[in-house]
This record gives sequence, structure tokens and C-alpha cells, in this order.
Amino acid sequence: MTSPTLKLARVVIRFAGDSGDGMQLTGDRFTTDAALLGNDLSTLPNFPAEIRAPQGTLPGVSSFQLHFADHDVLTPGDEPDVLVAMNPAALRANLADVPRGATIIVNTDEFTKRNLAKVGYVTSPIDDGTLESYHVHAVALTSITVEALAAHALTRKDKERAKNMFALGLLSWLYTRPIESTERFLTAKFGSQPDLLAANLTALRAGVNYGETTEDFAHRYEVGPAPMAPGLYRNITGNVALSYGLVTAAHRAGIPLVLGAYPITPASDILHTLSGLKRFGVTTIQAEDEIAGVGAALGASFGGALGVTTTSGPGLALKAETIGLAVSLELPLVICDIQRGGPSTGLPTKTEQADLLQAMFGRNGESPVAVVAPQSPTDCFGIAFEAVRIATTYRTPVIILSDGYLANGSEPWSIPSIDSLPDIAVEFTTEPNSEDSQGNPVFHPYQRDPDTLARPWAVPGTAGLEHRIGGIEKANITGTISYEPDNHDLMTRLRAAKIEGIATSIAPLEVDDPSGEADVLVLGWGSTYGPIKAAIRELRRQGIPVAQAHLRHLNPFPSNTAEVLGAYRRVVLPEMNLGQLALLLRARYLVDIQSHTAVRGLPFSSSELEEAIQKAVIS
Repeated sequence: MTSPTLKLARVVIRFAGDSGDGMQLTGDRFTTDAALLGNDLSTLPNFPAEIRAPQGTLPGVSSFQLHFADHDVLTPGDEPDVLVAMNPAALRANLADVPRGATIIVNTDEFTKRNLAKVGYVTSPIDDGTLESYHVHAVALTSITVEALAAHALTRKDKERAKNMFALGLLSWLYTRPIESTERFLTAKFGSQPDLLAANLTALRAGVNYGETTEDFAHRYEVGPAPMAPGLYRNITGNVALSYGLVTAAHRAGIPLVLGAYPITPASDILHTLSGLKRFGVTTIQAEDEIAGVGAALGASFGGALGVTTTSGPGLALKAETIGLAVSLELPLVICDIQRGGPSTGLPTKTEQADLLQAMFGRNGESPVAVVAPQSPTDCFGIAFEAVRIATTYRTPVIILSDGYLANGSEPWSIPSIDSLPDIAVEFTTEPNSEDSQGNPVFHPYQRDPDTLARPWAVPGTAGLEHRIGGIEKANITGTISYEPDNHDLMTRLRAAKIEGIATSIAPLEVDDPSGEADVLVLGWGSTYGPIKAAIRELRRQGIPVAQAHLRHLNPFPSNTAEVLGAYRRVVLPEMNLGQLALLLRARYLVDIQSHTAVRGLPFSSSELEEAIQKAVIS
């Protein structure tokens, strides 16, 4: 009997299993199918730092959460409507997040006494009443997969590995998802290994067939497409969007891009992506360490290219001296810090926003740089473009503060036409810019542009433009070595004024206050945008007026920041740190910022922020 189909507005699914169970691939394929159907979506991959933690243990659990809907989606969802648990560890690690009445699909084959004992279960939660408040579907995923592959000449272990494709097929059937795109993906991935290709395709189709023939599911579900502006869309992660933004900006600037990078989680995907884009004038250097990576990038900028380096918090600390050198040389340099939990090695695969103060002040001396932060995975493209504009226009290092949540999360992206993007004008100095006392042409490397205070960018080897570089203080205008106290004071103030002057070229801070009646402003930066907006959307639905503003430029702040902060009775600032931006704003604008902080390695939930904001409104 065919199960009737119910229409839903939104669904949150979490796939969870061992780090070797292919949960990230399963979630990614389901996400791609949802995007192809026109759903709006947001994802949250969550995996351990270990390459392979002990099998069946809590530290080894890997999960992928997907929120897809027929309307605008802002977060991966606070809690899953459906949990697919491939073993007891996956169930135990995720059960606390699953609301009563939700659906749980468990792989019964893995609920052996040995596996239960590994995670502290004395009896099976499937049988002892632990799950009586949920809609449980106990499916022998492993053995059914092995049975479906009986005719395939593979070892039992290889057959068992295909159980994630069986689970994907079953969920695709349950939520009326086509599997053709996954079939094409598998064909491309395993085309050179026909046995593995046939096995994975068989397992995928077996999952669909199981859904068709079992009587365990009373309904199928359908989530319609979300209204979106016409255009060409693709699903994209933050790291890929950041990579494309850097390449596109370099193209618009008419200069080659050189990446100097050392692999580090969660930034490595930028290196992987850019290394495949050599045809667009991209050179990638996988350096022996973080210091060599940033040194190569700065050297490339000196040579007339766009120097870029990627890292996370520990690597940013190692790059500090060379970033300070870039401040002194006044050359463009883009530093992508994909933040993770710290300190030290910390939580390599978990998210955090705790590098803001390091980005602002983590160098010796007065060493100001521009700092920007994307607010969503797709905004990583725009923020990369903006970072390149600032770096090349003002001849300064720019730090991009993304984080693991944005880097690995994905959402639909409307691909812009190249012609719609602004040009980034880069002018190299090709002739001497002054005269000596005898009227002979000379080049003054620190003779600044009166509008931007940027110094000339001269490509090495240009005749007549030879000049000294290095970390020792330079004389204003002439660029000769100078130890004069007044000159050092002047150069320090000029470098600071140049960064402050960037504010004249950035958009004012926008405030979303549709009713004009709000007296509480919720301010955010970086990846907190989605959870904040979702919480405010719900509060407004309840008739509670709340204003929202979000900072993409953190140094300098937009020129109207003081005016915005002063217009509200209370300013609430959620951060995934212990209040770093709040500290800066209090010091700069003397505003009593109300911090709401968390450092759990996870993004905020919208329900948590809704509660915190509501308390601020009524207090």
C-alpha cells in the first residue's frame, strides 16, 4: 500500500554515526537534492577532530544536520525533527537534542551488548522504554544492506560500508527526494571502480525500495520549494564562497592571486579549492609552516600580486610578526582566520568567535589592521571581495574573521554575473613621483595619496623606483631608515589614521527596526546573524518590537555606530566568546552593552537568544 504524502513547511534532519559511517557524505548528498528541488536550507556539519576515534565511542560520533524549508531559512535548526542514529553512541550523543514526539530511525544491527556497553547503556534503549516518547523506527540497516548486496563480489566489510547509501535512499523516499543526482555523483566518484559503484547504487535504490514496501512508515512527506528571486543558484559552503570571492576580486583588480598557506582545520578547504583554480591566475603554495605561508603571501604582494594567507587561531598567533611587517611596509595582504575553539589546539573542528581581540591587537607596537567578518556562508563571497578592495585601496593587511560554523555550513547562493560586480582599481606606480633639490626625478615610497593615505605600490624591478623595505621604521615620504622620535610618532599616527579613514568608504550600519517602536537593539557580528534574526523574527511574530543591526566591519567600525548604539535604551550583544566586541564597544562609545555569551563549540540556538532578548525587553 502506498503511504499518503503530507506537506510540511520545514524539516530538520540530523544524520549521526561513527566517523567512518559516511554521515558527512550522506548529509551533503541529501542537501544537494534539497537544493535542486528549490528548498531554502542551512546545514551544520559536526565531526570529531580525530582522524578516526575508537569505533562506537562517544568521541567518535560524527553528525550532519540539515534544515530545509519552503521559506527563508536562517539557521540549521535548534533541534532535529528526525534523528538517524547508526549506532548506540550516535543515539546517546544526540538524544538530548531531540524533542519529545520527534522521529528516530535506529540501526538495530549495531545495538549489540558490546556497543551498548561502550557508551554506558546497561540495556538497549530501543527496548527499555527510554525512547517511548518518540516515534521510533527500528531498522536493521546493516544487515538489510548486506542482504541487498548478496550478489556483489565484495567483502562483508565493504558491503556494510554502503549502509549510509541505504539510509540516504530511505530518507530520500520518506521526504520525496529524487535520487538521480546522487546516482550521477556516485558514477563520477566510483566510475573507475565498477564493483564499488554498483554496490553503492544498489544500496541507494534498496533504501528507496525498502521505504516503498515496508509498512513501518504511515506517511511520506513533501517540502515545497521556497520563493527565491530568479537566477542561477548553487549550494555553497562558506570556505568555497570565500575562495571564489578572493579569485573574483583578484580578477576584477587585474592582478594574480598568490596563496601562501599551511593546512589547518577548519581553513584547509580554502587551500584545496584555490589549488584547483590555477587557470584563473591563482598560485597556491603549501608552505612548511604558518610563518612561511604568510611570508610567501607578503612577498607576493611586494611583487605586485594579491597576497593571501589562510589559517585559524593558533596560526594567526604565529603569523603575527609578519603581519606587523606588512603594517610597516604598508602593502596589501589578506589574512583569512577561520576561527575555532581555543586556546592552543582547543577544539579544532568546533566553532567560536574568540579571535577578535587577537585580530585587533595581537601584534607588537601600534599595529592597526582592517578587520571584517562575514555573516553567512554566502556572505563569505562578498566579504572576501570587500577585504581585497580595502587591502588594495589602502595598502594594508585585512583580517577576515570567519569561523568553523560558516566555513563548513552551506546554503543556496545566487551566482552573481561578473559584470554586476564592482571593479577594484589597482594602480601601480611606474614613474618617479617627486624631484630632488636639483630637479632630478626621484621616487618617494611614502608619499601618500591625500584621500586614502595609501603609499605608492611599486613593482620591484621598475627602473627608477628602487627603494628600501624592511621592518625598521621609515622616514615619512622618503622611506629612509629613521630613528627620529617625532618621525616615529608621525608615522604611527598616519598608519592609524589610514585605517580609521576606511570608514568613509564603507556603508553605514543598517538597523532593521520596521515598527520604529523598539527600545532594545540586538547587535551581532559574524556568524551570529542567522540565530539572532531567527529569534527576532519569532519575537516580532509575538508582537514584541526588537531592532537588529549586524557589524561586518569591525575595524574601523561604520561611521554611524555611535549614533545607532545611542538610539536604544538597551543594546544586547550575543557573542561566541566571553564578550570581546562588547569590551571594544564599551571602551570606544561608553555604551553599557549587555553581553550574552557562550563558548560551547556550537552556534547559538534561536530559542536561547529569543529567551535572552525577551528578558532584556521586559527588564
